[in-house]
Amino acid sequence: MAFSGNNNNFMSDINVTPFVDVMLVLLIIFMVTAPMMIEGVNVSLPEATSESLSAEQDPLIITIDKNNLLYINDYQVTLDFLQEKLIKILDGRVDQEVYLKADKNISYGVVVRVMSEIKGAGIEKLGMVTEPIKSDKEK
Repeated sequence: MAFSGNNNNFMSDINVTPFVDVMLVLLIIFMVTAPMMIEGVNVSLPEATSESLSAEQDPLIITIDKNNLLYINDYQVTLDFLQEKLIKILDGRVDQEVYLKADKNISYGVVVRVMSEIKGAGIEKLGMVTEPIKSDKEK
């Protein structure tokens, strides 16, 4: 039997149009949701009390008072020379810990700049000095 002119062969090409449509929809979804995943989320952090830390040596405390003045322990220093002073002070120390104590009315930007200078001096351990939470009974 001979088939005449009737072309009933199977098509062996893959139809990629549905695949491309699905990929474009996924691309659009990820483009819309990606910026939402980068931004922070406001959360209410729980209040907690903690034990005081013990230090084997005299701790190095960086203090920012309410007038934005910086102190290394009891010695006043400017922000421009903080990193340089810390490098010299911690050069001979085994313990490379620094504690940051800031007044609660200091702006966040000032504290971050001081933290950046401390980290720039090569300090890996930076602790924050805080006041314990006072309960209603103590007030």
